[in-house]
Formats: sequence, C-alpha cells, structure tokens
Amino acid sequence: MLFTSLEFFVFLPLVLLVFAALPIGQRWLWLLLASYIFYGIWQPSNLVFLGAVTLVVYGCGLGMQDAPGGRRRTAFLTIGLVAVLGSLFAFKFYDFIAGELERLGAQLTGAEAPLALPRIGVTAPAGYSFYAFSAASYLIDLYVRRLPEKQSAGHAALYVAFFPKIFAGPIERATTFLPQVWSGLRADPDRLVLGLQLIGWGLFKKVVIADNLAPLVDRNFGIAAYAPPMELLISIYFFAFQIYCDFSGYTDIAIGISLLFGIQLMENFRRPYLSRTTAEFWASRWHISLGHWFRDYLYIPLGGSRVGIVRQYANLMAVFLVSGLWHAGLGYGVGWTFLVWGALNGFYQWMGLATRSFWQRIGEAVPRIAGSVPLLVVRILATFHLIAIAWVFFRASSVNDAIVILQKIGTRIPELLALLPRYPFTAEHYFGFALIGFLVIVEIFDERRSIFERLRAAPVWLRWAVWYLAVFALLLLGRWQAKEFIYMQF
Repeated sequence: MLFTSLEFFVFLPLVLLVFAALPIGQRWLWLLLASYIFYGIWQPSNLVFLGAVTLVVYGCGLGMQDAPGGRRRTAFLTIGLVAVLGSLFAFKFYDFIAGELERLGAQLTGAEAPLALPRIGVTAPAGYSFYAFSAASYLIDLYVRRLPEKQSAGHAALYVAFFPKIFAGPIERATTFLPQVWSGLRADPDRLVLGLQLIGWGLFKKVVIADNLAPLVDRNFGIAAYAPPMELLISIYFFAFQIYCDFSGYTDIAIGISLLFGIQLMENFRRPYLSRTTAEFWASRWHISLGHWFRDYLYIPLGGSRVGIVRQYANLMAVFLVSGLWHAGLGYGVGWTFLVWGALNGFYQWMGLATRSFWQRIGEAVPRIAGSVPLLVVRILATFHLIAIAWVFFRASSVNDAIVILQKIGTRIPELLALLPRYPFTAEHYFGFALIGFLVIVEIFDERRSIFERLRAAPVWLRWAVWYLAVFALLLLGRWQAKEFIYMQF
C-alpha cells in the first residue's frame, strides 16, 4: 500500500477513527495491528520476514535480560546482530557475489562454467533495510542499557513495524520512540495541524515534483551511450531533485502521519542542497537518521576521530563503503555502482578533512570575504555539483554507464555552454526547471524560518489561498501512483 494510493486514503482515516475511539492504554495495540495489515497488504509474505526479525530481536532481548554475566549478554547480542544484519547482507548480496565469482572463475580458467554455486533466490522485501537497522539499534541499546531491560513484546513489535516508517524510515531509535508509547498516545490540535501540513507538502514533493522529473531521467539513463550530452546533463540535475523530493517527501508524510497518532519521529532532511560542504550534507542535512545510525553504531565504535589520522580516514571510508552497500537493492539493482558511490563520497570527506585547516586560516585572514554571500553561493553550488556527480553512479545501471555519462558531459562542456541559448528545450524541460526553481525558493525561505510558521502568521485569506492552490496542484499536476517511492526498494 503506497502513501499515494487510493487505498491508503481509505486506510488512514479508518485507522484514525478506531484509534480515537479506543482507550489510551489500548491504542498502541491497534497501531500494531494496523501496521501488520499495512505491510501485509503490500505482499503477505513480507509478514514472515517482519515477524522473524521481531522474534529474533525480542528473544535476544530476553536473553540479555536474564543473562547473569557479560559474556552471555554479548553472546545474545552477537546472535541477534548476525541474524538480522547477516540476513540483510545475504538477501542483498549472496546471489550477486555467487554470480561474480562464477564469472571470475570463467575468466581465469577459460571454461564456460568452471563452478556452479548454489543460489538462495530470496531478495530482501521492501523496507527490510530500514527495519533491520531499527532492530539492530534496539538490540545494541538494550545491551548498553540505554533501554530498560524489561521490554514488552508488543511494544518491541510496534517499534519495528510502525507503518508510517516501515518502508523508508526515518530509522527512529527505540530510545525516543518507546517512551512516547509508554506515556500514552495522545494527539494534540497543534500536532494534528502540523501533521496534515507535512503530509500535504510530502505528497506535493513526491507526486508533483519527483514523479514529473522521473520520466526524463529514466529515459536518458536508460540509453546512456546514445543520449545527447545536453539531455544527460539535464537528467543529472533532474535526478538530484527527483531523489531528494521522492525520499524527503516520504519522510514528511511519515512524520506527518505519526503526529496524527501523537508520535514525533526525528527530522530526516534539512534542506540538504543548501549545504556548504559535503561533510555538512551527510552529517546534518541528508538522511539524518541513517547518518546518526552509522555515527553511533559504526564510526564511533571504530574509534571515530579519537584515533590517529590514518585510522580516522579509514573509519570515514568504512562508513561510506558500508553506506554504499546498504543502498544496493531492488531500486536500482545490486552492483558495483553503489560501492563506487560510497567510495566517492568517502573521498569527498577525506578532501574536506585534509583541507579544513587551510580554509580556516583563509577565513581568519579575510573574514569579510569568508562570510560574504557570494562565497556562500559558490560553496553551496560547488557542494551540490560534487553530490550530483556522485548521484550519477547511484542512478546508472553500471559503472561503465556512469563513466560514459560523465565523459560525454565532461568532454563537451564548452560546446554545451555555447549550445545552451539555442537548445530546443521542450515543455517537459521547462516544467521540470520550474518545479526545481519553486522548490529552491521555498527551501531558501524555509532555511531562515519555517514555511509553516510563516503561513501561521499570515492573514487567514492568504493561508487558505495557499492551501487551495496546493490542493489544485496535487490534483492537476500530480502523477498519482506513477512510481513507488525510491528508497522503499532499498
């Protein structure tokens, strides 16, 4: 069931009505049942995976609770993590690795099929990467006693399965989610209004912006070797905003729906394309919940920045390589492109770390220039283009396709600039540019003060005019059920 489907617009009001009618102490149980219905309707077999992860997490949690010593606690933690994260790795990569080993063996020996490795033939269901990481964080937080050891099986199941976040996050922590459940689920009027606003804005970003940018992107990335360089360049820009609006649109809807039930999920996006550095982009603006997960459960345990410079560089690259592996999946396939994408972003962090002191000295020497608006714009544009180059590997069907795209554009930049004033842009191009321009303007205003706060302070007639325009835009310009959310397939 998609957030953009007609079925969901029937499902959500029914869930809300029953939720409001139930006593506060029973509401979490209804949300658990609704979450299983929501996930099971998508594909009933998904419930087997969800149930298995939940049983492993709760069972290992009980084992840690009853364990008298540190070794048994560590053993249960290890069993749980291996089961959850190991299954995620196996479902995503085992068949791919087996195929690559067979191909390598054939090349080395010259035989057509020197070895035939067995296949498991199972792919991770939609959303598995997200709730597997949630389950892993639950186990670790229990182990280090950030959570009370005595946990309710139902509450643990609701944390893993909560339907607004199950397909594409945020990867909420049990330490912030469960206390809200324990205190009783109540929705106040202010949260209801904000929740509806976020749902509307998320739908706009998804069905109006992302899904109207998608056709041109799909068409040109699908024929990378034959598409004109100008079309490929436009597709790179369109994809950067398509994936942002698609993913952040899902997150806005998920956070908005959760607010209707009195649950506050963490912010997952903070106007990422206004970042001044790639470090700022990944640390505090893009997919914040995943970044914090890697920081707390991988980077810091590896030593973080408290170790020597060589180890610090290695830790940074390890995080981004693992992030690349995590992103591989049903969306754009499983291949080497995601590892290259992760390594390229890790390299950006290396360059930022290596030149940080240099830029600090420049800033101290010429503070007026360092704090100027023109330099800020240059830094934002430079960061955006670095991220956009990395997105080519994320979206391309193969590493070879990504290299072809970048080569065709890179070797023709002077020609493309000269062609720009007389290029035969189509209505599809102009519409896409207009949508991106509108989004950028909104985000610039939102950076200084929330758009929702601005609307709240605006005259009543203006507020209602904006809402009516938004509804008309959704109805007239939206491509409803045209595409699934990208990240729910990873």
